[in-house]
Amino acid sequence: MKDKIRVVFIKPNMGLVYGKPYYDRGRMEPLTFAVLAGMLSDDVECILYDDRFEKIYYDKPADLVAINVEIYTARRAYEISAEFRKRGVKVILGGYHVSMLPEEAMEHADAIMTGDAEQIWPQVVSDAAAGNLKKMYNGVFPPVLSGIKTRWEIFENKSYLPIRLTQFSRGCSNHCKFCATGTIYKRTHVCRPPEEVVAELAVQKNKFVFFVDDNIIAEPETAKELFRRLIPLKKRWIGQASLNFTNDPELMDLMQRSGCAGLVIGFETVNPENLALMEKNCNLQLESYDDAIEKTRKMGLMLWAAFLIGYNHDDINSIRKTVQWAIDRKFCFAAFNILSPYPSTVVYDEMKAQNRLLYDKWWLDDRYHFGDAVFKPTRMTPDELTEACFWARRRFNNPLTILKRVLDFQTNAKDLWSIATYFAYNPLFRRELFKKHGMILGYRNKHTSHQGE
Repeated sequence: MKDKIRVVFIKPNMGLVYGKPYYDRGRMEPLTFAVLAGMLSDDVECILYDDRFEKIYYDKPADLVAINVEIYTARRAYEISAEFRKRGVKVILGGYHVSMLPEEAMEHADAIMTGDAEQIWPQVVSDAAAGNLKKMYNGVFPPVLSGIKTRWEIFENKSYLPIRLTQFSRGCSNHCKFCATGTIYKRTHVCRPPEEVVAELAVQKNKFVFFVDDNIIAEPETAKELFRRLIPLKKRWIGQASLNFTNDPELMDLMQRSGCAGLVIGFETVNPENLALMEKNCNLQLESYDDAIEKTRKMGLMLWAAFLIGYNHDDINSIRKTVQWAIDRKFCFAAFNILSPYPSTVVYDEMKAQNRLLYDKWWLDDRYHFGDAVFKPTRMTPDELTEACFWARRRFNNPLTILKRVLDFQTNAKDLWSIATYFAYNPLFRRELFKKHGMILGYRNKHTSHQGE
């Protein structure tokens, strides 16, 4: 085995905008690679190429190239893999998309990793260095999250948003029919030891933290322990949570005292019939959205509301009402995402059985553009759904609407930090959503120079 092992991590871009690589100005650190690098000994050299803004050096020596694959980056990931493999470099693919479609990913790599990699990642790298890379590696399930070490230095001299990413838990106890997380983790939710998370954050100079958990409060008692330990650090943090945390006053109090500044909340829809179809039971358990929202306002939380457009009871009129409802609640941000069935989820299998899918594999199809409907809705045409979703994004992010929404002195304008955050990120996200609309996925095997070079 070599004295020095070189591992190259790659975060793929999505695709091309007007013939040029999409340059993402709203990018955050790809935490996955810092965690994987942290699982390796110091004699392993770890290099990160972030394809979203920097050049990939295909001809530099490497023992192993590891590419994270998401559904929107799958085509580009396969293109990058092909370039390295042409040069005789071994490539392993991992990530949610690989776990959902291992057979597809296997066609584009020397090896694949399904599930969570931490426990077996050192062995994978050792196998690659020794020339014994196996075709498939399966992560430990449920994942073991104790003992995680994060090698932050792989982000040095790279430009990301000024927010530190970390993770307290993985998985989700819900099993919404559209959700890839629920499919992969099978309603399992696993937490890191709270003391390890807090020790990691205590040495970080950045006072603004984003927890990338799918649902940070899925295990309320363990979450409370985390929040108690966070209080002395005096950090501001945001995360993702189901709205039913508003049923627990103690949990809300500890969240507020620990520095919670805002949350990403999956409202998905304001239609109870759609919620029932999704099996989004945590939302159905609420007395009403408005009561829960009022509780978060009293906490001073800035909310990022996520909506899923195109479920069976949606039509153009209901979508317009949903957007106005979101504007009236003065959400700090809102994401109106078109329903794009993920392979291996329940909703994908249902639509396939009903012959409602427009493409066999929309994420690899030349005809697909980012923002397109990929199935036949029940109450409108695919083109009408595509336009309705884009209209929703334009309407919510209209400059006048942005100005009106800031006027909530309990949340968006409660202090100078909140106002500054509001006006720093709203224009940024507005520019990015317009820029991404209509993007083609992948580079279509063209040697296109990156704008960030």
